Amino acid sequence: MSSRRDFMGKALGGFAALGGIAALYAMKRSWDPLPSVKAAGFTTVDLSAAEPNVLNVEKWRGKPIFILKKTPDMKPDDRDVVVGSDRFHVSIGLCTHLGCIPAYQADNKKFKCACHGGEFDTSGHQIFGPPPSPLEVPPFKIDGTKIVLGEAGPEYTKMKDAGLTV
Repeated sequence: MSSRRDFMGKALGGFAALGGIAALYAMKRSWDPLPSVKAAGFTTVDLSAAEPNVLNVEKWRGKPIFILKKTPDMKPDDRDVVVGSDRFHVSIGLCTHLGCIPAYQADNKKFKCACHGGEFDTSGHQIFGPPPSPLEVPPFKIDGTKIVLGEAGPEYTKMKDAGLTV
C-alpha cells in the first residue's frame, strides 16, 4: 500500500527528471551553431561568367575570397583550380603577414599589399616583402562550372596532401 508520502516523492522525482531533461536539451541547443552561421558555412560561385585577368571578390565566412581566371600567358601552378580547360587562382584575400587585403594590379599581374609592400603572383606565392607564406586556399569543391567554398572536395584534399595549402 502506497502512502501519500510515497506519491509525493515519486511526483517530485518525476518533475525533477523532466526539469533535468529540459536543462540538458537547452544546453545542447546552446552548443549548436546558429542557423545564420550554418548558412555562412558554404558559398557557391558560378565560374562560367569569369573573365580572364579580372579579379572577382566573393565573401565566405566574413573573409574576402579572390577568384582570378588566369590568362594563357600566366604560369600554370599546382595551386591552380582547374575547371574544364580554364585555370583559376582561388585564395583567401588576406595577406599572410598582418591580414591586410592585397589589391590586384591587372597590368602587372600581381597582388600588392599596400601596408608593407608584400607582393604575390597570380598563383598566390609571395614574391616580395614580409609575407611569410603564400595566400591561403580555402576549402573548396568543384561542382560542374561552380565552386563550393567551405566544402573540402577531392581537388582541395589533393592540394592539402601535397602541402600546397594549410
